Amino acid sequence: MPSLSELLSSFDPKQGLVLPDSWRQGRTAYGGIITALGVLAAERAYPESMPPLRSVQVSFIGPAVGLLTFAPQVLREGKSVVNVGVDVHADGALAARLILVFGRARDSAIAHDFCAQPSVGKPLACREFKLSEMPFAPAFTQNFQMRPAGGALPISGAPHPELLIWMRHNDANGVDPAVALVAMADALPPAAFTSFTAPAPISSINWSFDLLEPVPAGEWFLLRSFSEHARDGYSSQDMHVWNEEGQLLMRGRQSVAVFA
Repeated sequence: MPSLSELLSSFDPKQGLVLPDSWRQGRTAYGGIITALGVLAAERAYPESMPPLRSVQVSFIGPAVGLLTFAPQVLREGKSVVNVGVDVHADGALAARLILVFGRARDSAIAHDFCAQPSVGKPLACREFKLSEMPFAPAFTQNFQMRPAGGALPISGAPHPELLIWMRHNDANGVDPAVALVAMADALPPAAFTSFTAPAPISSINWSFDLLEPVPAGEWFLLRSFSEHARDGYSSQDMHVWNEEGQLLMRGRQSVAVFA
């Protein structure tokens, strides 16, 4: 079972790769690893022009199975911002499409942050939760350590569909911290899953997020996912990631298909 560090150390975007079963969710690849590989493909294709990653939009279009190849293309490069598109093909069929925004820092008098971290215990004060051992859990969850910090648990019939869990990689040594965070930030089950009373299929449709601060390496991160609205077989959820110091690093949105 290759860790994130081992998987990315041999990644060649031009040659592509076949993901091992341990990075899958059902028959398809885990969306977080697809997105992280797309970011890495863009950074390796244009290493001299890439400022820090600021924003990502990804549509999960088809099953990511078989040989995955990545085709990055600079869409526009301005003085501050570089826009890059990345198409991900699975055995030649389009599986995902990413739009990445890389942005250079600029002087600004405007600075504020109103996204306070919820009041939770420290990671090691929270009990360990082995999501990977639950019968419905996708294979990729074995790559992470998880400790619930509040909210609800999957398939608990929760009236308030919120997940709040400390998480870290088993091994992300040597990986760009921003890429490692992208690979982890979609690892929670969709928040609507907490409202389920029995297992049923659920699938991410898209994912968009902004990276707000430089990402530290090798620590726990608090992930929050909250289903704000669900109807007609679709859920719309809000997502946050904080570091251990309570600094908001990432904020995102996601649409999810619900089959229950």
